[in-house]
Amino acid sequence: MHDDSADQLAVRGIEAFGHHGVFDFERREGQVFVVDLVLGIDTRTAAKSDDLRQTVDYGNLVTRVKHAVETDPVDLIETLAQRIADVCLADARVAWTQVTVHKPDAPVEATFSDVALTITRYRGTTADSTGTGAQT
Repeated sequence: MHDDSADQLAVRGIEAFGHHGVFDFERREGQVFVVDLVLGIDTRTAAKSDDLRQTVDYGNLVTRVKHAVETDPVDLIETLAQRIADVCLADARVAWTQVTVHKPDAPVEATFSDVALTITRYRGTTADSTGTGAQT
């Protein structure tokens, strides 16, 4: 992944309880989801000014990501990951984001340690039917 903003802010291991999944019991009982974020931002202005208002407030971001997981159940972690990416990109200073949604208690009939989906989204692009980024 490369971009004009070489700086990366990462927040990993955000735990939130949600009611997402395709099965009725997942919607009814809920489960823990774990989210990892990486944001592409230019931190030079914040570093020079030493002013929180000049960068992404990751405390506020975590609160908004938790809310995105804890409300409005969806069937797929793909949908949830996109919702979280939209939260991250709502801050105009974020050039791109990489979001990983872990579903460690996914209903899989096998021994496993994790189910995770990672998506990367860039400001000003949307995925078209070929899966490539198209300008909006």
